[in-house]
Amino acid sequence: MINYVTAGESHGPQLTGVLTGIPAGLQLDIDAINTGLAARQGGFGRGNRQQIEHDTVQITGGVRHGVTLGSPIALTIMNRDHAHWAAIMDPVSPATATNTLRQVTRPRPGHADLVGGMKYGHRDLRNVLERSSARETAMRVAIGQICKQLLAQLDIHLVGYVQQIGPKQVTADLTLSVDQLQAQIAQNDLRLPDAALVPEIHELITATKKAGDTLGGVIRVVAENVPAGLGSYTNWDTKLDGQLAAAVMGVNAMKGVEIGDGFAAASHYGSQVMDEISWDEHAGWSRLTNHLGGFEGGMTNGMPIVVKAAMKPIPTLYKPLQSVDIATKVSQKASVERSDTTAIVPASIVVESVVAIELTRALTATFDGSNLARFQQTVTAYREELRQY
Repeated sequence: MINYVTAGESHGPQLTGVLTGIPAGLQLDIDAINTGLAARQGGFGRGNRQQIEHDTVQITGGVRHGVTLGSPIALTIMNRDHAHWAAIMDPVSPATATNTLRQVTRPRPGHADLVGGMKYGHRDLRNVLERSSARETAMRVAIGQICKQLLAQLDIHLVGYVQQIGPKQVTADLTLSVDQLQAQIAQNDLRLPDAALVPEIHELITATKKAGDTLGGVIRVVAENVPAGLGSYTNWDTKLDGQLAAAVMGVNAMKGVEIGDGFAAASHYGSQVMDEISWDEHAGWSRLTNHLGGFEGGMTNGMPIVVKAAMKPIPTLYKPLQSVDIATKVSQKASVERSDTTAIVPASIVVESVVAIELTRALTATFDGSNLARFQQTVTAYREELRQY
């Protein structure tokens, strides 16, 4: 089963990741990983830092001549902006009057600043915000891109896109395939499947930036051709939809997760929500609709997986809200850090990535993932077994 860990601070020297459990024999496309990293830096509404960083991944373990070895994969993404923060973020030198500049003592409402400081005993809240920053998600995207390449070897494909920005909801054809969605969202800088609202949303983001405010939104991820039976109904912690929800909620600023129709299903009758079952001698088992988002009883049912995530507005406001200085206990405006007006576009790529990671984790936990060819054979045989059930 795959697992991963990331390390590094927002303005530290680099981000580091270690990914275990990827089968041997996977030919990695490094350019595709870097394309995903570049996409995470894009989107209308991003801040100035994205003009500094040009994220590319270095692989320093677990891959030889472009092919995975089955051993842990070590990845590095350098922080170019660290050149301006080298003394402040020095991991070795003792604290001095010079290298403790840019201390943060006025926590931002809605951020990890205050609670993180309380929990870990930090008096300089930069120790909190440097790790709680969404900069860390760059490594999750790199790891997710590797998982997407493995999933593609099993003919499983997924895409994350933006369904809503602030109050502006986008009406899209929910029956579109992953390929069709990818073609549509590539046509604009908001990853919207319908470009009609792009000019209006550009105006909304620009006006929000001028007002010193921020915007959230809703992300939708669709994964196709995931075999039925991943996850389990036998224990609460083996339900794959629960694991997906936890992974998505673990992305910075996410405040809600839905599977399929989600909360909307609560206002409908059961006859309108349950997906009626069909069978075909060639295709096997299927459903006539997909209101439940590809899950029944915590297990995949073979229909496309649909996960939605609600992202709160970014808590760093250029017209900051009231806070209290932790040193003086005097009410003051919150600290201001360099930030975005909205990060919903990169967040859609991050959420897509963590869904890819969790699906890969479920597959490698279910089937022998030591070697890619064996992995593919086992999954193919399993699909055929289910078709003939």
